[in-house]
This record gives sequence, structure tokens and C-alpha cells, in this order.
Amino acid sequence: MARSAAAGVTPDYWDEACKHLVKRDRVMKKLIPQFGEARLQSKADAFTTLARSIVGQQISVKAAQSVWDKFATLVGGPVHRIQPAAVLALDVTALRGAGLSARKVEYLRDLAEHFEAGRVHVRQWTQMDDEAIIEELVAIRGIGRWTAEMFLIFHLMRPNVMPLDDLGLLKGISENYFSGEPVSRAEAREVGEAWAPYRSVATWYIWRSLDPLPVEY
Repeated sequence: MARSAAAGVTPDYWDEACKHLVKRDRVMKKLIPQFGEARLQSKADAFTTLARSIVGQQISVKAAQSVWDKFATLVGGPVHRIQPAAVLALDVTALRGAGLSARKVEYLRDLAEHFEAGRVHVRQWTQMDDEAIIEELVAIRGIGRWTAEMFLIFHLMRPNVMPLDDLGLLKGISENYFSGEPVSRAEAREVGEAWAPYRSVATWYIWRSLDPLPVEY
């Protein structure tokens, strides 16, 4: 499913996906060669990836990085492998001191409790389909469908996820396929039909067309 790269893990279907997309889609034919050897990479474990997505909600990337660095230092241990028990061991005041809102502290504690209690079935995820995993994740406070889909793409590296709630994806489809005209979710879904079964890969390249720096979680 994946192989190690210098900075993380990259999906082994990537080259096959690129060949498929270049054949099937005129925009991908132009877009994919622009980014050379760049690949999606997964770096952190499941809990850390989800915690980071909660920290980053509704704030800029720069602000999210600053808060995350303080939070990770506070919790201790490797920054790519934060332990749920270590989060639960800290009191609310300490967590707020890292720059987290009261609501985000509640969300992070709920996430840690789900992992500690075994209410998320991490070891079974490889056998579960995308929708079953999304259902499990959205039961955690602070995780909606968009966050669950980001997790499927960036952590589990599922090849065929199309996050229709993602504003960047809709903007990128508008610019690349509709000359900048606004697009509906239905129109975006229709564009994505040509991308299957590699919608995640096409989505990643659409994001790159808006921002050449790779998105990471």
C-alpha cells in the first residue's frame, strides 16, 4: 500500500494513478508533469494526525503551526507520535496556555478519550471501507466529514476520496475546468467521475495548482 520516503510514507499506487489521470483528463495531462517527483506523504500516527487537524481548525496555517508546536512541547514525546494518555494527563489550564481555545481543548480531550477507550478501531481500518471509517471518526467531537476525509487522504492514503466540502478543491476545479466560474458540488462531482478510482490523487494536484507547496497533515 505504501513505501517509505526520506520524510515519510508515500503511496505505492501514485505512478499508476498519474498515468491513469493523464490519459483520462485534459487538465491532469497538463498539471501532473508540472510537479515532477512530488508525492503525497503520511508522516504521523493516527491520533497525532487527527489532533493536528483539530488544532488547525478555523485558523491560518502559520497560527496553527505555532499553536501545534506549543501543544506538542507541552505534551512531550516525539512530535509525530503524541500519546492520548499524555494529553489526558494535562489539565485544561495547561492546555489553554498553549493557545488552544476552550472548545479545542474539549475536542482534543474527547479525541484522546476515544483512542484510550478503544472506541476507534485503528487496527481494523485497513479492512474497513471509507464510509465506515468516516462514520467512526465523526462520532468524535470536533471531527466532521471534511476532517475525516482529510484523514483518509493524508493518513490512510486512500486513493479515491473526493472531499466536496473542501473550498480549495472547488476553487481549483473552478479555475482549471470552468474558467473561474463558480462550480456546484454536483458539477465538481461530475468532473471527479473521470478521476476515479484515483480521486485523492487528482484532488492533491488540484490543491497544488493553487499552492505549489504540498499540503501536509
